[in-house]
Amino acid sequence: MSDELPQETLEMTEAGRDLDARFERRLVMNVPGRHNEKLRRLIELVNADEDLYGLWTAANVNAVERLRMTDHGPVHVKIVMNIAVRMIRLLAEAGVEPGVVKNYDMEAGDAEVVVALAALLHDVGMSIHRADHEAYSLFIADSKLRELLPELYPPRVATVIRAEVEHAIISHRSGGKPLTLEAGVVRIADALDMAKGRSRIPFEAGSLSIHSVSAAAVDSVTIERGTEKAIAVVVQICNSAGLFQIDQLLLSKLDGSGLERHLEIKVRVGEEEKRLLEDFTL
Repeated sequence: MSDELPQETLEMTEAGRDLDARFERRLVMNVPGRHNEKLRRLIELVNADEDLYGLWTAANVNAVERLRMTDHGPVHVKIVMNIAVRMIRLLAEAGVEPGVVKNYDMEAGDAEVVVALAALLHDVGMSIHRADHEAYSLFIADSKLRELLPELYPPRVATVIRAEVEHAIISHRSGGKPLTLEAGVVRIADALDMAKGRSRIPFEAGSLSIHSVSAAAVDSVTIERGTEKAIAVVVQICNSAGLFQIDQLLLSKLDGSGLERHLEIKVRVGEEEKRLLEDFTL
């Protein structure tokens, strides 16, 4: 398969475009506020922050255009943020207490702020390097959180929220051990951005491996209210290869997340297997 990126993928990743053009196509962040004024205000601040968008752009250039990996930029963090907020709300509705509620007597809306910020900032370290990007994300996030949080909270509360966000960021790495519900939610939300649109970049660009092929087999991921547990994750796959993605990406992140007893995973398989590969020579 060719190393040259297809035109559709070039447009998706904005490869070959100057910085002004990238910002002209800037993705607007949004998440249902549901009467959470702090969350609504946070999204306003985020959308006005050119420095933050520049970090997402740089992270995606490193990930997609230089390393031919999956998206780690604004599209990814927006998806992860919305999944994370949806999950923390379903957990709260089921009576599961987030860390900031249990330990600091804060409100469920503050937990939504924690997961939203952690989702938005968890991969900013990719702007520096893929290796140890979770750790790089921490010191970039610390600076950014010191700018954003005083707009939402008094100093002592902002300090605690900053610590909670940073804990969630570092806990999303391989082998991370979340100590809070919020951190576990962000860890799982990151893994749930695995539908075919996310795999399309490396797969179409010529990344031929069980990882890229299995990711291309995942049609959709839906977060629903569970029947036996608080959350039901419904994964629709078009090819059995998608089971590798679920096992290696999702289940490995679920293990040790603290959400094992709150999450049920349903896999729905299409009636006919979709062919993902043509003949090729190694």
